[in-house]
Amino acid sequence: MKILIPVDGSPYSDAALEFVAARPLRNGDHPQIDLLNVQWPVPPRAGRAVGADIVRAWHEANSQKVLKPAINTLWRANMDPAWAYRVGDPGLEIAAWADKHDTDLIVMGSHGHTAVKGLLFGSVTAKVLAATHVPVLAIREAKAPRRKSLQVAIALDGSAYGAAAVRYIVSHRALFGPRPEFTLLHVAEAPVPLVFESVLDPARDQFAAEGVVAAEARLVGNAAAEIAAYARTAKPDILVMGSHGRGLFTSAFLGSVAWRVAATCRTPLLLIRRV
Repeated sequence: MKILIPVDGSPYSDAALEFVAARPLRNGDHPQIDLLNVQWPVPPRAGRAVGADIVRAWHEANSQKVLKPAINTLWRANMDPAWAYRVGDPGLEIAAWADKHDTDLIVMGSHGHTAVKGLLFGSVTAKVLAATHVPVLAIREAKAPRRKSLQVAIALDGSAYGAAAVRYIVSHRALFGPRPEFTLLHVAEAPVPLVFESVLDPARDQFAAEGVVAAEARLVGNAAAEIAAYARTAKPDILVMGSHGRGLFTSAFLGSVAWRVAATCRTPLLLIRRV
């Protein structure tokens, strides 16, 4: 598994590092990890005044201040990351790196707190989500889940994106610890058993094929409101959602349900945006 961790020295990116460091993959194998720091460009006029060599040295020095502690965090966990820095727009550079290097997962801290003016995930995370279909795990608090084995809730809606989310979790379930607990979650407009079974049966069968028994939560009402309420009360360590969004503007880059869930709970979100 290949994981990209963007780092900026904030408590949020530290939480992303802690998440990966706490859970080595199965049989002691570790994922291949890329650490990436992105520096904003120096304004052109200032760059011309001091010269290209000084600007380059300044970027390298600042990136090392961020990368060295991140590298040490993973070394202490017996992981051997690669690292690099780039200069440019952080969101776009992170997305470009993930696409170019066949990344399986981006794990990043997210600074955003509200749905106003795109701050729901923070501008960098929002741009990453808009610019790549690589799965993104957004750690939305300044601390990562501490348990070695995590409780993971997977919200399903019967779409191809929900099915892709299940396939991803089944394939990469060791990411969540040696004995993770999974809950399959579906919200229906009315309590019709056949509706729940049509959505939950395929996911249940995929887990069963791997010898994993997944719990189930059957909720009735508005999908976004019920999923968010479940996350706040059941307190899973990770909430997984497939996302239909395609554009950058308004909430369309995520899809309305994922956007509304993110706006009303702070649970770390793993968003699967490709089928």
